[in-house]
Amino acid sequence: MSDAPAHRYLPNTIEPKWQARWERENVFAAHNDSDKPKYYALCMFPYPSGTGLHVGHPESYTAIDIVSRYKRMQGFNVLNPFGFDAFGLPAERAAQREGRHPEGITRERMEYFRTQVKSLGFSFDWNREVVTCDVDYYHWTQWLFTLFFERGLAYLAEVPVWWCEAQGTVLANEEVVDNRYVETGDPVERRYMRQWMLRITDYAESLLEGLDDPSLDWPEGLKDMQRAWIGKSTGAQLSFVIDGHDDLTFDVFTTRPDTLGAATYCVLAPEHELVAAITTDDQREVVTTYVDAAAAKSERDRQVGEKDKTGVFTGAYAINPLNGRKVPVWVADYVLAGYGTGAIMAVPGHDERDHDFATVHGLPIESAYTLPEGFDIGAGVFLATETQTTVNSGQFDGLGQEEAKQAITDYLVAEGIGEAQTNYRLRDWLFSRQRYWGEPFPILHGPNGEIVTVPDDALPVELPHVDEYRPTDAGEPPLARATEWVNVTIDGKTWKRETNTMPQWAGSCWYWLRYMDPHNDKAAWSNEATEYWQAVDLYIGGVEHAVLHLLYARFWNHVFHDLGLVSVREPFTRLFNQGMILANAYRERNGKYHHPNDVVNLQDEPFEMVSPWTQQPVVTTWYATDEHGKRVPVEEKSGKMGKSLNNAVDPMDIVASHGADALRIYEMFMGPLDQVKVWSTSGCDGVLRFLQRVWRLFINDETGEVRPFASQTKPAARKALHVAVKEAGAGIEELRFNTPIAKMMEFVNVCGPDTPSRDDAEIFVRILSPWAPHVAEELWERFGHTESLTFEPWPAVDESALIDDEITIVIQIKGKKKTVIQVPVDADDDTILQAARDAADLSPDNVIKEILVPGRLVNFVTK
Repeated sequence: MSDAPAHRYLPNTIEPKWQARWERENVFAAHNDSDKPKYYALCMFPYPSGTGLHVGHPESYTAIDIVSRYKRMQGFNVLNPFGFDAFGLPAERAAQREGRHPEGITRERMEYFRTQVKSLGFSFDWNREVVTCDVDYYHWTQWLFTLFFERGLAYLAEVPVWWCEAQGTVLANEEVVDNRYVETGDPVERRYMRQWMLRITDYAESLLEGLDDPSLDWPEGLKDMQRAWIGKSTGAQLSFVIDGHDDLTFDVFTTRPDTLGAATYCVLAPEHELVAAITTDDQREVVTTYVDAAAAKSERDRQVGEKDKTGVFTGAYAINPLNGRKVPVWVADYVLAGYGTGAIMAVPGHDERDHDFATVHGLPIESAYTLPEGFDIGAGVFLATETQTTVNSGQFDGLGQEEAKQAITDYLVAEGIGEAQTNYRLRDWLFSRQRYWGEPFPILHGPNGEIVTVPDDALPVELPHVDEYRPTDAGEPPLARATEWVNVTIDGKTWKRETNTMPQWAGSCWYWLRYMDPHNDKAAWSNEATEYWQAVDLYIGGVEHAVLHLLYARFWNHVFHDLGLVSVREPFTRLFNQGMILANAYRERNGKYHHPNDVVNLQDEPFEMVSPWTQQPVVTTWYATDEHGKRVPVEEKSGKMGKSLNNAVDPMDIVASHGADALRIYEMFMGPLDQVKVWSTSGCDGVLRFLQRVWRLFINDETGEVRPFASQTKPAARKALHVAVKEAGAGIEELRFNTPIAKMMEFVNVCGPDTPSRDDAEIFVRILSPWAPHVAEELWERFGHTESLTFEPWPAVDESALIDDEITIVIQIKGKKKTVIQVPVDADDDTILQAARDAADLSPDNVIKEILVPGRLVNFVTK
């Protein structure tokens, strides 16, 4: 028989009870017709991966939940929804491996995700769940695409793409490193293919302006990342004519038209359409070889490899339009066809990249500005200042920098060889994939090349069943296998459906809007819903989404705003990026990883091994057991949680051993929300002990009865309580969730075995509830309440309780600290001195002098 108290804290009993009640009573439902002020809290859209959640994922969910529970107690109508970004390549790959339909795999994964998430007690409104692979969701994704198409924002184009033969699909640039698909290591190659594109470039300026909106509470670093991705630059676009071929020209864009006179060569991207036409016969072989080699590199590799400054001369020359000089035309892979015009004018005297290239290849280096005496332009780049004037610029010599920029631009425009222009690094968005598991496009292709959208009343275009998820033998996407679905007869003519599918980004570009009105079968959302909820008030997610997801989502919302479908241009008012939670990984010399649960630390048995990470000698005390039962040394190193390092920790395991409330508090107590932290399961032990102390403060372990409340909380405990109340409110508002926990622990410690008054007990339970809702609800009920504390008012800080009624006085003897005493804050000098004498235990005959520093110390000078 166990000696444990009969009514001890049992999270595995308490937590399922309250989760069931919250769901049964629909406690966390948000209402579109409420007269309360609204608050919209949102965590970034999760993808249901095969391994489910690990303990790093609930960090942002817990933070959102704490804010949501706090806002409900402040009287807000809170929308805190959840759903799944469920289309995508991982499920399709799993389907191919397992011989199953990707939908079945996805549904299974989502069910386990739900089980995990619900076990943690998050206050999500599950009535509003949206799933991107549900027909009633992608119906409206398709309808929104038709809006883009009808307004010229969606179009077909032949573009260079990364094709992965093994996966049978196009990949985004971000998915390719070293000419391989980052997820699988499969090789990729460059191909030109017909793809759907979205004109995000039409919104480049709008997206930039939105980042300057004063109401946008985003990290400045994140906004700078988006600005850099959009990459606005102003200058001039001008034409160079190939010497001897007036009909062959190429355009370049420059932000420094004032340096045109010192342009000593030009460079074309290997893909530039003019390369083959201008290459001379004696250079053709070397140019062709170089172009073929460049085609096998990713854009990222070409930019990283820019330091190598490879390139070849085409044999052709172009005419500098400012001074008539002939300049050689080169091909180099650091110039990209997709950026700008795919050609540059090189001014090595004033650009470090051009200077390095010119130095490697022995090309001329000149200055467009007067040089200080002794400056060697061949040895380094010169950055002109306001004191320099132009040279090598013909009629424009002698001008200052800004004057020269304007004058030369005006000249190019007047001569019909250039124009003032604003360019953006941002490129149109490749919006199609050769995959099965994605949204079908609502597009029909006519027998004479016509392209039309499917009528609204024929939506949704449902994803058909196919027997195989790879491309056809003819290289068509998997949907081409569904021939009956593909061929549509209209007025006796056969039309064909689009067989590409949308990328996974499609569903996540508008999901926050569907949460506002998830059951609407007449529209994607109603005007009334978006007018009420407006923008997301708090959006928390990983910094890995800093550019693409957030940029794409903002683009769609800007379009919707221009169409009058939403009333706010920026969808996410406040954005916060949580830090990653790492976990220790354990690796054998041969590279095999062992799960943290399967290793032991034998501190008395150090072992020297070669590190599997650094290949350098290290000493370890960690050991695992191999498949033969033999003990093997492993090295410990922290890294990202996941399957690759075999270091993921399932939150269900922590719920089983410590409880959901302990997991929630530990994740918030590990450190500031935006910092990287290393997980330690043993760290949950201390939090569990804290919750057990909370329980014993109010509940008799033996009888299960509520302990008698004090008639009055002792002053020190009451002060600690209101310090915690103040810190909890400020911490939630500022997304500082760790320090309030420390203050709540301090209150419990100060109380010791003494139960506070009923009022103060209830104040404490209310401020604890956002972090540990299950134990808080259980205590609230045991205190005699029949209603959930979800909507109980957040307690106010009693400022008078924070005022000290005692002060600390340091006692010194000959300037050295002896002890400290507590005296009433209004004690007079005689009282303080007498208390100091008593504490110092000095004979009056031994005291020469008494020095009192009011409010601070008493120093005794003795014989």
